[in-house]
Amino acid sequence: MLFNSLTFVAFFAVVLTLHNAPLPWKVKKTNLLLASYLFYAAWNPPFVILLWLSTIVDWHVAKKIYATDAKARRRAWVAVSMVVNLGLLGYFKYGGFLLENWQAIMSSIGVTWTAPGWDIVLPVGISFYTFQTMAYSLDVYLRRAKPADSLLDFALFVTFFPQLVAGPIVRPTQLIPQFKEPVRASRDQLLWGFGLITLGLFQKIVIADGALAPAADAVYGAAAAVPFSDAWLGTLAFAGQIFSDFAGYSTAAIGIALCLGFSLPDNFRFPYAAIGFSDFWRRWHISLSTWLRDYLYIPLGGNRKGWHRTQVNLMVTMLLGGLWHGAAWTFVVWGGLHGLYLGVERFIRERWGDAKVASTAGFRLFLALLTYFLVNITWVFFRAQSFGQAWGLTRSMLGLGAGDGVLVLSTYLVVTVLVVTIGMLAVHWFMRNRRLEDVVAATPWWLTGIVWAGMLFLIVITQGSGDAFIYFQF
Repeated sequence: MLFNSLTFVAFFAVVLTLHNAPLPWKVKKTNLLLASYLFYAAWNPPFVILLWLSTIVDWHVAKKIYATDAKARRRAWVAVSMVVNLGLLGYFKYGGFLLENWQAIMSSIGVTWTAPGWDIVLPVGISFYTFQTMAYSLDVYLRRAKPADSLLDFALFVTFFPQLVAGPIVRPTQLIPQFKEPVRASRDQLLWGFGLITLGLFQKIVIADGALAPAADAVYGAAAAVPFSDAWLGTLAFAGQIFSDFAGYSTAAIGIALCLGFSLPDNFRFPYAAIGFSDFWRRWHISLSTWLRDYLYIPLGGNRKGWHRTQVNLMVTMLLGGLWHGAAWTFVVWGGLHGLYLGVERFIRERWGDAKVASTAGFRLFLALLTYFLVNITWVFFRAQSFGQAWGLTRSMLGLGAGDGVLVLSTYLVVTVLVVTIGMLAVHWFMRNRRLEDVVAATPWWLTGIVWAGMLFLIVITQGSGDAFIYFQF
């Protein structure tokens, strides 16, 4: 069930009506839990069993961890959570990938071995909810939180439908306490929630699917090499597409939750205005980057064990972050490039410090554009279907291609990509140190109404295909 579908509109109308009905709070929470299971079952009903398995295992594991002070037992119980959750993730997401690579290794040493067929359907959102349930067990193990008092509250935390399949990845301390007492959205929360839903759908339907996807698909689906201009335009289109698609989902999810009276954390803060890569990862997919920081980078030692160990920790974290996105080596390279960028940036900061010239607006803008340029190089590996395609497009973008590529973009698509990209960068730069709430509050009500109505109009008239959100596949 997609946010950008009429089915979801009807579904959410029923959920919202029941949530505002004069019913006991426990009944309302039960309704939300059942609605969340129905929402997930709309893709593949049997996979609801995986949600139940993660829920039951981590519920009991956390109780066992909290009940004992014996270090060995605590480690054993948290290991159960890791094995179950990472086992599910490994089997469904990485089983075929591991078989293919094992076959390649056998072939390299002269052993003929054919991998069995691996026709396993990837459960939608499995990377998100397994990380969310693991965070619960880990927080209890690390004494950051106590186990939930109610299985109903914990089950709703695991399956809360607005953010179930594509985040934000919510920490237990952020959401479970909100289920304890009855909540109901105020008039202002409803207005703001519906506004965020509109903005999120506008980003997804109008910008990502309508304006940018055709150019990205044309370039990355081309049968032959493309020239410098098309390689760049196709990649710029994908950069805008994946941001608008994913940020659109997160924005809509936050708005849907707010309409029910619940608060979800921000997941994006205008990342294409980032100055440097540490800044980029403080703005892009914030819930994942902070998860990797708190449960991987810091436990590995963070920056506390010397310069060389810090670089290793950064690289390991980003390589695994890349692999989290998909079972392909291109995703690993994408993560590795970001790890390299972060390592170089840290070296420069430690070697020379923050140059005084960086405080000038002109140089900050230059650094932001340099960051954006290098991020686009990484997006090639994220979007490409193979290393051959990624390398060919990267060569073209760096001006190293043969120069005889075939143009695949029409004038209309070229103009669309340029206008949308420039507009997006201008908005990100303007909003870099601002909050959307503050900008809206400072805007005349009639202008806000015109913008809102314009977004709704464009959503309605855009002839889309109801495409799934990109991050559903992760």
